[in-house]
Amino acid sequence: MHLEIITPDRKVFEGEVTSAQFPGADGLFEVLNNHAPLISALKAGEVVLNGGSTRFAIEGGVVEVLRNNVIVLAEGASA
Repeated sequence: MHLEIITPDRKVFEGEVTSAQFPGADGLFEVLNNHAPLISALKAGEVVLNGGSTRFAIEGGVVEVLRNNVIVLAEGASA
């Protein structure tokens, strides 16, 4: 699936991933290929990609999952 992590001032990540774990407002959740459509608020924490091979710290935001496209609009992010 295609994933983008975007902050107000830059694109932090763009690429293909097999899994993505997010710090949801109500707890951690994971998105895999062909996941149902979803929009969720995110709290500050860590986005973990591909089972832990890549990690990004985010300062909260929103994630949208739709047709194997995942977009994270984060308030701030760092690798």
